[in-house]
Amino acid sequence: MTTNALPQFGPLAGVTVVYSAIEIAAPTAAALMAEWGAKVIWLENTRVGDSMRDTAWIKEVERRNQHSVAINPFKPGGREAFLKLIEQADIFIESSKGPVYANRGLTDELLWEHKKDLVICHVSGYGHTGEDTMVNRAAYDRTVQAYMGYLAQNGLPEQPIAPGPYVADYFSALLIAASSLAAFHKAHATGEGESIDFAMYEAMLRVGAYYMVDYLNEGIEYDRPGPRNQNLCAIGEYRCSDGFVSIICYGATQNEFLLRTIGLGDLWGTEDYPEGCTALWLNGPKAELIEQKLEDWMVTKTAQEVDDLFTPQAIAVGIINEVRDLENLPHFKAREAIVEWETNEGKPVKGINIFPKFARNPGQIWRPMPKLGQDTEAVLAEVGVTAEQIAELAEAGLIRLAD
Repeated sequence: MTTNALPQFGPLAGVTVVYSAIEIAAPTAAALMAEWGAKVIWLENTRVGDSMRDTAWIKEVERRNQHSVAINPFKPGGREAFLKLIEQADIFIESSKGPVYANRGLTDELLWEHKKDLVICHVSGYGHTGEDTMVNRAAYDRTVQAYMGYLAQNGLPEQPIAPGPYVADYFSALLIAASSLAAFHKAHATGEGESIDFAMYEAMLRVGAYYMVDYLNEGIEYDRPGPRNQNLCAIGEYRCSDGFVSIICYGATQNEFLLRTIGLGDLWGTEDYPEGCTALWLNGPKAELIEQKLEDWMVTKTAQEVDDLFTPQAIAVGIINEVRDLENLPHFKAREAIVEWETNEGKPVKGINIFPKFARNPGQIWRPMPKLGQDTEAVLAEVGVTAEQIAELAEAGLIRLAD
């Protein structure tokens, strides 16, 4: 039996989260809560476990601080053990194609019979209601982006290009965590549970609404911008002599400085670009000239020279760093953005630290990713499954114990 006493830390100390899902969206939401101090029980299938285990390194970040219980909750025996876990849980998150749990008899009402204030979050690509052809179809990051129009807003004019890595999954993870914790707050206050029908495409609608509402209200459609902004000059990614920078030039003093710097100072104070002009619109009379002069000027400067020149003028600029640059950035080091811990096998692994930073109740990395089924016996024993029952479940193949 594996025993790993959960240390008390973080703002979610005392909260128990059980989740059944693979790969990214729902598991990452649970991973965040584990980093913030919740006890997170990761339900895996008894044969091969979560497909995240097939990755080389990201699994060590996404599944740290968790307990692995390998169980089949849909068959007699496994179902009863699963319901004992639910009795001790505050939040249950499951991700499946359509209402799988309800269709197999594990309805919200049944779960509430075992824990009346349980928060249940059902995660799927397209939700549990609506057209059957959408509810029951497979969904992945890219296909969800494609369906709801996010992908169409990104890329080159001649072709959409999906932004990555896995933005639909990770944006969804943030909203899964937020909505689950919002529901937990209400359930804690009222004693009444909640069920969340979380559709990934709707999460992307929420985060992708900025330009979409222009079409809904005025019929405005923007071209895919490539490395530029949809409707403003001097916003985007530009080539320098030794790399690239991303800039956002907005505001009257910033625009005046930029125009004078790139040799177009004569435009400032004219009817087209009057003093106090805060935005260099892409449909302006000299927009093409401004963009061309800015591009020509940029390639004569290093990325650092642009940064040194623009930053004091409150023009937002970011040197586009490659992944290989990050560990050596002074600010990364000062804030300990990259940390190192050991895997279950004692191998050193580097990854991101716990974010965001809580001043009084900080998160921590207290445990590496567990082996498949590493905590099955200990966790089930904690919720009242006897040693004899555990042995019977293991013999029947309904649970998997640690190797």
